[in-house]
Amino acid sequence: MPKIRYNNIDNVSTDKTLKEFKQWREERRKKVKDYSYTVPKHPPELDYLHANREETTLTWIGHSTFFIQYYGLNIVTDPVWAEKMGFQRRLGAPGIPIQDIPPLDIILISHSHYDHLHLASLRKLITAKTLLIVPDGLKRKMIRKGFHRCHEMKWWEHITLGGVKISFVPAQHWTRRTLFDTNSSHWGGYVLEVVHPTSSEAAEEMAATNTRNNSADTTGNTSHVQQSEASALQHLAAQESAEKPPVVYFVGDTGYFPGFKTIGERFDIGVTLMPIGAYDPEWFMTSQHVTPEEALQGFVECGSQLMVPMHYGTFRLADDTPKEALDRLEAEREKLGISAERIRVLGHGETLRIKHETHKLD
Repeated sequence: MPKIRYNNIDNVSTDKTLKEFKQWREERRKKVKDYSYTVPKHPPELDYLHANREETTLTWIGHSTFFIQYYGLNIVTDPVWAEKMGFQRRLGAPGIPIQDIPPLDIILISHSHYDHLHLASLRKLITAKTLLIVPDGLKRKMIRKGFHRCHEMKWWEHITLGGVKISFVPAQHWTRRTLFDTNSSHWGGYVLEVVHPTSSEAAEEMAATNTRNNSADTTGNTSHVQQSEASALQHLAAQESAEKPPVVYFVGDTGYFPGFKTIGERFDIGVTLMPIGAYDPEWFMTSQHVTPEEALQGFVECGSQLMVPMHYGTFRLADDTPKEALDRLEAEREKLGISAERIRVLGHGETLRIKHETHKLD
Protein backbone atom coordinates (compact mmCIF):
# COMPACT_ATOMS: atom_id res chain seq x y z
CA MET A 1 0.00 0.00 0.00
CA PRO A 2 1.56 3.35 -1.00
CA LYS A 3 2.26 5.86 1.73
CA ILE A 4 0.02 8.91 1.98
CA ARG A 5 1.87 12.14 1.26
CA TYR A 6 0.27 15.29 2.63
CA ASN A 7 0.09 18.63 0.84
CA ASN A 8 -0.61 22.30 1.46
CA ILE A 9 -3.67 24.22 0.35
CA ASP A 10 -3.41 24.76 -3.43
CA ASN A 11 -0.48 22.28 -3.36
CA VAL A 12 1.99 25.04 -2.48
CA SER A 13 5.44 23.44 -2.51
CA THR A 14 8.07 23.91 0.19
CA ASP A 15 10.64 21.70 -1.56
CA LYS A 16 14.17 23.03 -1.92
CA THR A 17 16.87 21.83 -4.27
CA LEU A 18 20.41 20.89 -3.29
CA LYS A 19 21.59 23.95 -5.22
CA GLU A 20 19.37 26.20 -3.09
CA PHE A 21 20.71 24.64 0.11
CA LYS A 22 24.28 25.28 -1.08
CA GLN A 23 23.41 28.87 -1.94
CA TRP A 24 21.99 29.43 1.57
CA ARG A 25 25.09 27.92 3.12
CA GLU A 26 27.36 30.22 1.12
CA GLU A 27 25.28 33.26 2.06
CA ARG A 28 25.32 32.30 5.74
CA ARG A 29 29.13 32.22 5.81
CA LYS A 30 29.23 35.87 4.77
CA LYS A 31 26.72 37.12 7.34
CA VAL A 32 27.72 38.63 10.66
CA LYS A 33 24.86 38.49 13.17
CA ASP A 34 24.60 39.98 16.65
CA TYR A 35 23.11 37.51 19.11
CA SER A 36 23.88 39.59 22.19
CA TYR A 37 20.17 40.24 22.76
CA THR A 38 18.36 37.38 24.48
CA VAL A 39 14.72 37.00 25.39
CA PRO A 40 14.22 38.12 29.03
CA LYS A 41 13.75 35.33 31.57
CA HIS A 42 10.98 35.69 34.16
CA PRO A 43 10.73 33.68 37.37
CA PRO A 44 7.75 31.39 36.75
CA GLU A 45 4.66 31.72 38.97
CA LEU A 46 4.76 28.08 39.97
CA ASP A 47 2.55 28.23 43.07
CA TYR A 48 -0.13 30.11 41.18
CA LEU A 49 0.02 27.84 38.12
CA HIS A 50 -0.20 24.67 40.19
CA ALA A 51 -3.22 25.99 42.10
CA ASN A 52 -5.06 27.71 39.24
CA ARG A 53 -8.12 26.02 37.78
CA GLU A 54 -10.22 29.06 36.92
CA GLU A 55 -8.25 31.69 35.02
CA THR A 56 -7.07 31.39 31.43
CA THR A 57 -3.27 31.68 31.30
CA LEU A 58 -0.51 31.49 28.71
CA THR A 59 3.06 30.87 29.84
CA TRP A 60 5.82 30.94 27.23
CA ILE A 61 8.36 28.17 27.71
CA GLY A 62 10.23 29.07 24.51
CA HIS A 63 10.01 28.62 20.72
CA SER A 64 6.52 27.19 20.07
CA THR A 65 6.14 25.64 23.52
CA PHE A 66 3.46 27.16 25.75
CA PHE A 67 1.89 26.00 28.98
CA ILE A 68 -1.78 26.92 28.62
CA GLN A 69 -4.48 26.78 31.28
CA TYR A 70 -7.88 26.86 29.62
CA TYR A 71 -11.24 26.17 31.24
CA GLY A 72 -9.71 23.93 33.88
CA LEU A 73 -7.44 22.01 31.47
CA ASN A 74 -3.63 22.08 31.57
CA ILE A 75 -2.24 22.02 28.03
CA VAL A 76 1.23 22.13 26.48
CA THR A 77 1.90 22.93 22.83
CA ASP A 78 4.81 21.51 20.80
CA PRO A 79 6.88 20.35 23.80
CA VAL A 80 10.62 21.02 23.36
CA TRP A 81 12.86 21.34 26.41
CA ALA A 82 15.94 20.19 24.47
CA GLU A 83 19.25 21.94 25.23
CA LYS A 84 20.33 21.62 21.59
CA MET A 85 18.69 21.53 18.19
CA GLY A 86 21.13 19.80 15.88
CA PHE A 87 24.49 21.52 16.51
CA GLN A 88 22.87 24.73 17.79
CA ARG A 89 22.61 25.26 21.53
CA ARG A 90 19.45 26.73 22.98
CA LEU A 91 19.65 30.54 23.19
CA GLY A 92 17.77 30.71 26.47
CA ALA A 93 16.73 28.31 29.22
CA PRO A 94 13.13 27.03 29.16
CA GLY A 95 10.70 29.34 30.91
CA ILE A 96 9.68 26.60 33.34
CA PRO A 97 11.90 23.60 34.12
CA ILE A 98 10.20 20.51 32.77
CA GLN A 99 9.95 18.89 36.20
CA ASP A 100 7.96 21.88 37.48
CA ILE A 101 5.21 21.78 34.85
CA PRO A 102 1.82 21.05 36.49
CA PRO A 103 0.22 17.71 35.55
CA LEU A 104 -1.04 17.85 31.98
CA ASP A 105 -4.41 16.93 30.55
CA ILE A 106 -3.52 17.50 26.88
CA ILE A 107 -0.43 17.89 24.70
CA LEU A 108 -0.89 19.38 21.23
CA ILE A 109 1.58 18.62 18.43
CA SER A 110 1.47 20.85 15.35
CA HIS A 111 3.79 18.67 13.25
CA SER A 112 6.70 16.27 13.61
CA HIS A 113 9.74 18.49 13.01
CA TYR A 114 12.30 18.09 15.80
CA ASP A 115 11.93 21.68 17.01
CA HIS A 116 8.22 21.02 17.63
CA LEU A 117 8.23 17.41 18.78
CA HIS A 118 10.99 16.36 21.19
CA LEU A 119 10.42 12.77 22.28
CA ALA A 120 12.54 13.00 25.43
CA SER A 121 10.51 16.00 26.59
CA LEU A 122 7.28 14.19 25.77
CA ARG A 123 8.28 11.19 27.87
CA LYS A 124 8.90 13.40 30.89
CA LEU A 125 5.57 15.21 30.52
CA ILE A 126 3.18 12.36 29.73
CA THR A 127 1.20 10.79 32.58
CA ALA A 128 -1.54 8.19 32.56
CA LYS A 129 -4.16 10.95 32.23
CA THR A 130 -2.50 12.94 29.43
CA LEU A 131 -4.05 12.82 25.96
CA LEU A 132 -1.64 13.40 23.09
CA ILE A 133 -3.25 15.05 20.05
CA VAL A 134 -1.36 14.88 16.75
CA PRO A 135 -1.93 15.58 13.04
CA ASP A 136 -3.29 12.92 10.72
CA GLY A 137 -0.68 10.31 9.85
CA LEU A 138 1.40 10.67 13.02
CA LYS A 139 -0.52 8.48 15.48
CA ARG A 140 0.97 5.19 14.31
CA LYS A 141 4.50 6.48 14.82
CA MET A 142 3.67 7.84 18.28
CA ILE A 143 2.18 4.53 19.35
CA ARG A 144 5.35 2.78 18.15
CA LYS A 145 7.27 5.16 20.41
CA GLY A 146 5.14 4.09 23.37
CA PHE A 147 2.55 6.91 23.48
CA HIS A 148 -0.66 4.90 23.46
CA ARG A 149 -3.13 7.59 24.55
CA CYS A 150 -2.94 9.34 21.20
CA HIS A 151 -5.63 10.91 19.05
CA GLU A 152 -5.01 12.18 15.50
CA MET A 153 -7.01 14.69 13.51
CA LYS A 154 -7.44 15.86 9.95
CA TRP A 155 -7.81 19.54 9.06
CA TRP A 156 -11.12 20.96 10.37
CA GLU A 157 -11.81 17.98 12.62
CA HIS A 158 -12.36 18.57 16.33
CA ILE A 159 -12.53 16.81 19.66
CA THR A 160 -14.33 18.07 22.78
CA LEU A 161 -12.90 17.43 26.24
CA GLY A 162 -14.28 18.87 29.47
CA GLY A 163 -16.27 21.51 27.62
CA VAL A 164 -13.32 22.60 25.46
CA LYS A 165 -13.58 22.12 21.71
CA ILE A 166 -10.17 21.61 20.11
CA SER A 167 -10.12 22.04 16.33
CA PHE A 168 -7.21 21.18 14.04
CA VAL A 169 -6.83 23.86 11.37
CA PRO A 170 -4.62 24.22 8.27
CA ALA A 171 -1.14 25.74 8.06
CA GLN A 172 1.34 26.04 5.19
CA HIS A 173 4.38 23.98 6.01
CA TRP A 174 5.89 20.51 5.63
CA THR A 175 7.42 17.86 7.86
CA ARG A 176 10.14 15.23 8.11
CA ARG A 177 12.06 13.35 10.82
CA THR A 178 14.06 10.94 8.66
CA LEU A 179 15.17 10.71 5.04
CA PHE A 180 12.22 8.47 4.28
CA ASP A 181 9.17 10.08 5.92
CA THR A 182 8.87 13.49 4.24
CA ASN A 183 5.26 14.73 4.49
CA SER A 184 4.05 11.32 5.67
CA SER A 185 2.00 13.12 8.37
CA HIS A 186 0.21 16.43 8.25
CA TRP A 187 0.82 19.82 9.92
CA GLY A 188 -1.44 22.54 11.23
CA GLY A 189 -2.57 24.66 14.16
CA TYR A 190 -5.16 24.31 16.91
CA VAL A 191 -8.12 26.42 17.99
CA LEU A 192 -9.40 26.20 21.57
CA GLU A 193 -12.92 27.33 22.39
CA VAL A 194 -15.43 26.64 25.15
CA VAL A 195 -18.68 24.99 24.16
CA HIS A 196 -21.76 24.44 26.29
CA PRO A 197 -23.61 21.46 24.86
CA THR A 198 -27.17 20.57 25.75
CA SER A 199 -27.61 17.64 28.11
CA SER A 200 -28.24 15.24 25.21
CA GLU A 201 -25.21 16.56 23.29
CA ALA A 202 -23.12 16.24 26.45
CA ALA A 203 -24.15 12.62 26.88
CA GLU A 204 -23.32 11.87 23.23
CA GLU A 205 -19.95 13.63 23.50
CA MET A 206 -19.07 11.76 26.70
CA ALA A 207 -19.93 8.44 25.05
CA ALA A 208 -17.89 9.33 21.97
CA THR A 209 -14.94 10.48 24.08
CA ASN A 210 -14.99 7.29 26.12
CA THR A 211 -15.02 5.26 22.90
CA ARG A 212 -12.01 7.24 21.63
CA ASN A 213 -10.20 6.75 24.92
CA ASN A 214 -10.86 3.02 24.88
CA SER A 215 -9.46 2.73 21.37
CA ALA A 216 -6.55 5.10 22.07
CA ASP A 217 -5.41 3.43 25.30
CA THR A 218 -4.35 -0.09 24.46
CA THR A 219 -3.78 -0.80 28.18
CA GLY A 220 -7.51 -0.42 28.87
CA ASN A 221 -6.78 2.04 31.69
CA THR A 222 -9.55 4.54 30.95
CA SER A 223 -11.71 4.63 34.08
CA HIS A 224 -10.06 7.78 35.48
CA VAL A 225 -10.61 9.56 32.14
CA GLN A 226 -14.27 8.57 32.05
CA GLN A 227 -14.77 9.78 35.62
CA SER A 228 -13.14 13.15 34.93
CA GLU A 229 -15.21 13.56 31.74
CA ALA A 230 -18.42 12.72 33.57
CA SER A 231 -17.58 15.13 36.37
CA ALA A 232 -16.81 17.94 33.94
CA LEU A 233 -19.98 17.39 31.93
CA GLN A 234 -22.16 17.37 35.06
CA HIS A 235 -21.07 20.94 35.73
CA LEU A 236 -21.65 22.28 32.23
CA ALA A 237 -25.24 23.33 32.84
CA ALA A 238 -24.21 25.42 35.85
CA GLN A 239 -21.42 27.03 33.85
CA GLU A 240 -23.57 28.10 30.91
CA SER A 241 -24.23 31.49 32.47
CA ALA A 242 -20.55 32.15 33.17
CA GLU A 243 -18.37 34.17 30.82
CA LYS A 244 -16.45 32.14 28.30
CA PRO A 245 -12.70 32.58 27.92
CA PRO A 246 -11.64 33.96 24.53
CA VAL A 247 -10.99 31.59 21.65
CA VAL A 248 -7.26 30.79 21.45
CA TYR A 249 -5.57 30.07 18.11
CA PHE A 250 -2.18 28.33 18.25
CA VAL A 251 -0.90 28.78 14.71
CA GLY A 252 1.87 26.17 14.77
CA ASP A 253 4.51 26.62 12.05
CA THR A 254 3.52 28.23 8.77
CA GLY A 255 4.25 30.42 5.82
CA TYR A 256 1.78 33.13 4.90
CA PHE A 257 -1.31 31.62 3.25
CA PRO A 258 -4.98 32.42 2.58
CA GLY A 259 -5.98 30.04 5.36
CA PHE A 260 -5.61 32.82 7.93
CA LYS A 261 -8.71 34.52 6.56
CA THR A 262 -10.63 31.25 6.29
CA ILE A 263 -9.83 30.34 9.89
CA GLY A 264 -10.92 33.80 11.01
CA GLU A 265 -14.24 33.34 9.22
CA ARG A 266 -14.89 30.07 11.07
CA PHE A 267 -13.85 31.13 14.57
CA ASP A 268 -14.28 34.26 16.69
CA ILE A 269 -10.60 34.38 17.69
CA GLY A 270 -9.56 36.36 20.74
CA VAL A 271 -5.89 35.41 21.15
CA THR A 272 -3.42 34.22 18.50
CA LEU A 273 -0.06 32.59 19.25
CA MET A 274 1.79 33.57 16.09
CA PRO A 275 5.30 32.64 14.81
CA ILE A 276 7.56 35.53 13.78
CA GLY A 277 11.03 33.97 13.39
CA ALA A 278 13.15 31.69 11.16
CA TYR A 279 12.39 33.71 8.02
CA ASP A 280 15.88 34.79 6.81
CA PRO A 281 16.83 34.35 3.98
CA GLU A 282 13.33 35.12 2.82
CA TRP A 283 13.88 33.72 -0.68
CA PHE A 284 14.51 30.35 0.95
CA MET A 285 12.04 30.40 3.87
CA THR A 286 9.06 32.25 2.42
CA SER A 287 6.82 29.25 1.71
CA GLN A 288 7.27 27.71 5.17
CA HIS A 289 7.82 30.56 7.69
CA VAL A 290 6.13 33.94 7.95
CA THR A 291 8.14 37.14 8.26
CA PRO A 292 7.15 39.48 11.11
CA GLU A 293 5.25 41.57 8.57
CA GLU A 294 3.38 38.52 7.25
CA ALA A 295 2.67 37.45 10.84
CA LEU A 296 0.87 40.72 11.46
CA GLN A 297 -0.98 40.38 8.16
CA GLY A 298 -2.18 36.92 9.19
CA PHE A 299 -3.13 38.25 12.62
CA VAL A 300 -5.28 40.96 11.05
CA GLU A 301 -6.85 38.60 8.51
CA CYS A 302 -7.87 36.00 11.07
CA GLY A 303 -9.72 38.72 13.00
CA SER A 304 -7.92 38.15 16.27
CA GLN A 305 -7.76 40.83 18.96
CA LEU A 306 -4.53 39.90 20.76
CA MET A 307 -1.30 38.47 19.35
CA VAL A 308 1.47 36.74 21.29
CA PRO A 309 4.65 36.25 19.19
CA MET A 310 6.49 32.92 19.29
CA HIS A 311 8.97 30.82 17.26
CA TYR A 312 11.92 33.15 17.84
CA GLY A 313 14.65 33.61 20.42
CA THR A 314 15.11 29.95 21.39
CA PHE A 315 16.96 28.17 18.59
CA ARG A 316 18.99 29.51 15.68
CA LEU A 317 17.07 27.84 12.86
CA ALA A 318 17.71 30.49 10.20
CA ASP A 319 19.76 33.68 9.83
CA ASP A 320 17.49 36.20 11.56
CA THR A 321 18.07 37.20 15.20
CA PRO A 322 15.49 37.68 17.99
CA LYS A 323 16.15 41.44 17.98
CA GLU A 324 15.60 41.71 14.23
CA ALA A 325 12.32 39.84 14.44
CA LEU A 326 11.00 42.03 17.25
CA ASP A 327 12.19 45.27 15.63
CA ARG A 328 10.51 44.40 12.33
CA LEU A 329 7.34 43.40 14.17
CA GLU A 330 7.22 46.73 16.01
CA ALA A 331 7.90 48.76 12.87
CA GLU A 332 5.12 47.00 11.00
CA ARG A 333 2.73 47.39 13.93
CA GLU A 334 3.25 51.14 13.86
CA LYS A 335 2.91 51.22 10.06
CA LEU A 336 -0.42 49.39 10.19
CA GLY A 337 -1.71 51.47 13.10
CA ILE A 338 -2.31 48.46 15.35
CA SER A 339 -2.46 49.56 18.99
CA ALA A 340 0.51 48.45 21.09
CA GLU A 341 -1.72 46.75 23.65
CA ARG A 342 -2.85 44.23 21.03
CA ILE A 343 0.67 42.76 20.63
CA ARG A 344 1.88 41.14 23.85
CA VAL A 345 5.56 40.15 23.77
CA LEU A 346 6.31 37.65 26.53
CA GLY A 347 9.57 36.68 28.19
CA HIS A 348 10.50 33.08 28.81
CA GLY A 349 8.60 31.94 31.89
CA GLU A 350 6.24 34.92 31.82
CA THR A 351 2.56 34.20 32.42
CA LEU A 352 -0.14 36.20 30.70
CA ARG A 353 -3.47 36.03 32.52
CA ILE A 354 -6.16 36.37 29.90
CA LYS A 355 -9.24 38.31 30.90
CA HIS A 356 -12.47 37.12 29.35
CA GLU A 357 -12.98 40.61 27.98
CA THR A 358 -9.95 40.18 25.65
CA HIS A 359 -12.21 39.86 22.64
CA LYS A 360 -13.58 43.32 23.42
CA LEU A 361 -10.25 45.09 22.90
CA ASP A 362 -10.27 47.88 20.31
